[in-house]
Amino acid sequence: MPEPHLHTIFVKKGMHITTNEDRAYVASKRTIDIICATVGIVILIPVFLIVALLIKKEDSKGAILFKQLRVGKDGKEFYMFKFRSMVSDAENKLTELLPYNDIEGAMFKMKEDPRITKIGKFIRKTSIDELPQLWNVIRGEMSLVGPRPPLLREVEQYNSYHKQRLIVKPGCTGLWQVSGRSNLNFNQMVELDLYYISNCSIWIDFKLMIKTVIILLKSKDAF
Repeated sequence: MPEPHLHTIFVKKGMHITTNEDRAYVASKRTIDIICATVGIVILIPVFLIVALLIKKEDSKGAILFKQLRVGKDGKEFYMFKFRSMVSDAENKLTELLPYNDIEGAMFKMKEDPRITKIGKFIRKTSIDELPQLWNVIRGEMSLVGPRPPLLREVEQYNSYHKQRLIVKPGCTGLWQVSGRSNLNFNQMVELDLYYISNCSIWIDFKLMIKTVIILLKSKDAF
């Protein structure tokens, strides 16, 4: 798989794409997902406990885990889990913050989001807040590698071209996450996702997971 360039249009708009998945790949990917996610949860139990205690210490009234309705493969809805990194009433405050969105298109990201707690800033920067998604992987709702699972309000703004992101399982990491993440706009994210869908393989997934680990160690571009 050649390294994609951000200024290249990978898939012509209006063009119907097909996934590079076959039965052998899907079966192998699912096996790897279950093994890696299970091992990951067991190894990370001490981290989960420490983060849970810190979240409760800063805001004892709020929940430790945050679950949010997302859209998965073929438009199927599911609850995605994260460590709570925001104040308890964060969703209620979203509307007033929408005008300050730092990303163009059907996504909301804000570098200086006032809803984020102190521990939330740390676990977001290190992407520790994403670790509970390993449970989504075990449940079969997500894969370790795939497109970012969108919110319902985001999908409502999708056209038929954008919806092609939903023909595979969403992932904990993917080509978008290792190619700039929050520094990229919505259209660039879609193009990267469709490029991945058209070229996916076990080898590509392995490369993306390795790149993700390297990026996490550097703790860059996460908000």
